[in-house]
Amino acid sequence: MSQKSLTPISPEFTLISDWITPNSRVLDLGCGDGKLLTHLMQSKQVSGYGMEIDAQKNIAAIQAGINVIHSNLDNHDLPHYFDADSFDFVIMTQALQVVKRPDELLDDMLAIGKQSIITFPNFGHWRMRAQLVLKGRMPETETLPYHWYDTPNIHLCTFNDFEDLCESKGIEVVERAVVNSEHRSTLGMRLLPNLLGEIALYKVQKKRA
Repeated sequence: MSQKSLTPISPEFTLISDWITPNSRVLDLGCGDGKLLTHLMQSKQVSGYGMEIDAQKNIAAIQAGINVIHSNLDNHDLPHYFDADSFDFVIMTQALQVVKRPDELLDDMLAIGKQSIITFPNFGHWRMRAQLVLKGRMPETETLPYHWYDTPNIHLCTFNDFEDLCESKGIEVVERAVVNSEHRSTLGMRLLPNLLGEIALYKVQKKRA
């Protein structure tokens, strides 16, 4: 298929797509209208499913030809839907911080998938630290634009927090990309990711014995 006929996707989805191997099986958690899966099916010939809680987005994904399961990620029912290692990749973008138990969901993702790809905003970024220290207010930035009282984000974490969680669970970080709100990286972000990076993309798997 020519590049012109590919479904257009966001810069974040483009970075994720680069990590997906052709002809793999993919599960996209919180798949929205299915744009990422549609692109992966077109460009990498993947097969798989999406999971989404929003009924209207479910309809849009189904109309795009995506197999979608209407489900709440907080139900922890992934192992009930799928057997162990059913997928090569389980993807979850910008949702780690909105679920009730991200640690348990991470376990579920790696129970049914060989590798997981996760993206989330970094609460340790210097702008957020500065707002807390200088203004004494909960931070509001491009990557976390909500007020403290209406934010869907209930488990804000830093890159260090996430990597500590992975270490405690015997999870290996296979690849990591640290970018700004425009999904571009700099030398500074690579040297001081927890201070200068705004968004992280991680590819993880269970550590091999």
